[in-house]
Amino acid sequence: MFTLDTRSRVPIYEQLMDKLKTLMMHEVLKQEDQLPSVRSLAQELTINPNTIQKAYRELEREGFIYSIPGKGSFVAPFQIDANKERLEMLKKDLEKIISEILFLGGSKEEIIHLVNSIKVAEREDSQ
Repeated sequence: MFTLDTRSRVPIYEQLMDKLKTLMMHEVLKQEDQLPSVRSLAQELTINPNTIQKAYRELEREGFIYSIPGKGSFVAPFQIDANKERLEMLKKDLEKIISEILFLGGSKEEIIHLVNSIKVAEREDSQ
């Protein structure tokens, strides 16, 4: 499915979360798709199952996935209202990053080009 960098300063559970979010954003993992079980993913990636569990727990807390006891974890349906708080936080973070890019000599045109080059699955119900 993917690989993780065990030498990175980024904790493994965060790397796993980022990889799964990327797969969801590019619709490799679609709404209602079942995620690999904690045990099978831990074996595949050769990491502790508790690490997988922590990543799944955080993804669930953020609204990216949901769990059904005895069945597993699934990609959550996209809900605009449920994600407003997270969206506002990301917009503030993006504003800080763009300000820093401009301060360091980047141009608005470069930022616009970068935004236009990002390929994320378009959602029919997005604004």
